[in-house]
Amino acid sequence: MYNADIDIVKTNLINGETLLFDKPYKWTSFDVVNKIRWTISRSLKLKKIKIGHAGTLDPLATGLLILCTGQKTKNIEAIQNQPKRYIATISLGNTTPSYDLETQINQTWSVDNITESGVRSVLKKLTGTILQEPPLYSAKWINGVRAYDLARSGDSKKLEPVEVTIFENKLLEYSQNQIKLEILCSKGTYIRAIARDIGIMLNNGAYLKELQRIEIGDFKLSNAQDIESYCNKIKLLANTQ
Repeated sequence: MYNADIDIVKTNLINGETLLFDKPYKWTSFDVVNKIRWTISRSLKLKKIKIGHAGTLDPLATGLLILCTGQKTKNIEAIQNQPKRYIATISLGNTTPSYDLETQINQTWSVDNITESGVRSVLKKLTGTILQEPPLYSAKWINGVRAYDLARSGDSKKLEPVEVTIFENKLLEYSQNQIKLEILCSKGTYIRAIARDIGIMLNNGAYLKELQRIEIGDFKLSNAQDIESYCNKIKLLANTQ
């Protein structure tokens, strides 16, 4: 029996949908795009379907990833430009070359000099419009080469600081060797760089241990779908045709 719902889903996807997903740990943003595109194309027999993501999320981060399909891909830039909210867990007393868990700890300090009042003071200084030096382990282009490729080859080049805005930098949890923050920031802000700068400003070291994106503008993680559940729904719909 023919299922008219398939035509409705196809039409909606081509006309354009904004899909919210909870990106799993170690998936790249393109992994999510490819998984959704492959499932839609194969299950619904749509040879041409435009799908793009509105804001990269690092493989070691989890949380809100927005995909736009069809005509809604025209909205990607506008979504990317909206403020983003994160929950960040930052380890104190050590650091890594990438300022996250992509690389191993290479320096360690005593945390005896770290206090909650000191952390709060640093967070105030890292709130507002600031100049932030992007980490070398980033997707920035340097003379036609990705910065992270230079970093992995041993290059220690510094990147030019860029202006970013940190609207909120709240301390959620404190211990002498770890803090948890809620950060609302502008496009282009590197949370790993915030972790790095916290360590430097505390005369210590720090790196980003966990990161979860919970909002982009008015889009919220609480409204996001599980990737596998969405794909199974599309496959089930196709099987009822």
